[in-house]
Amino acid sequence: MSRESGHDQFAVFDEIRDEFFDDAMERLRALEFVLDNGSHGRITRSELIGSFRRLALYLRGQAAGFGLNALCAVAHKLDEYLADAPETLPPRIWADLETYIDELSKQIGGRGTEIQPDFSRLPQKLASTLDDIEIRRIEVMLVAPHGAQSHFVERELRQCGYRTSVVPDTVLALSMVVQTKPDLIIISAVMPGLDGIDLAIGLSAMPSTRNIAIAVITSLDRDAGVLTLLPKKVPVIFKGPNFADDLFKALDSLFMI
Repeated sequence: MSRESGHDQFAVFDEIRDEFFDDAMERLRALEFVLDNGSHGRITRSELIGSFRRLALYLRGQAAGFGLNALCAVAHKLDEYLADAPETLPPRIWADLETYIDELSKQIGGRGTEIQPDFSRLPQKLASTLDDIEIRRIEVMLVAPHGAQSHFVERELRQCGYRTSVVPDTVLALSMVVQTKPDLIIISAVMPGLDGIDLAIGLSAMPSTRNIAIAVITSLDRDAGVLTLLPKKVPVIFKGPNFADDLFKALDSLFMI
């Protein structure tokens, strides 16, 4: 490849990325009108949530393709914030969504110069239950495929008062961990693509993440050979009748209780 053709490729990439920033900012500005209409009762709950989640998914997909990890992480947080929104939206939702718009605007306005978000400032996900649980300032990332099992585990964690985030993909989780620095990561042992065991081993070894508490959750037998590859400091939580006990022991050993 000649130097000139390589330069042309970079120019095309920059042009496409600039178009994305322009389009993303335009969509974000349109969302401010959606927020205003929602707060004044001019659109339905489903229209409000649908508009915000569509933008979040669009930004997350495009940001990942352009290597905009901070923007990708904020968009993921926005989608999660609304994923389990109750039928009757709480009064705080308007200020919460404005906070997300402000953070997204900051990231998009940087046009590739990423600004590290203050994830502790971003509102935690809405939920239709557990409103009487005192939420602790402990962030737990659950890396597991979406489904009944991940919902069950997340509910158990929320019962303990933890702030939870579910990431269904190990590659995305790797980027999210580096960006958000959760207090605890619970990883499903068997995952498509990059295996959960591999992710746990990698995070335990990397200088930037090795001090984060990590646990692995699995339905494998207790004597499964692959589990012996895990560092000794990584507890294993086994699905089954003793799940609650295993979860408590893991949290206790990681000083999360």
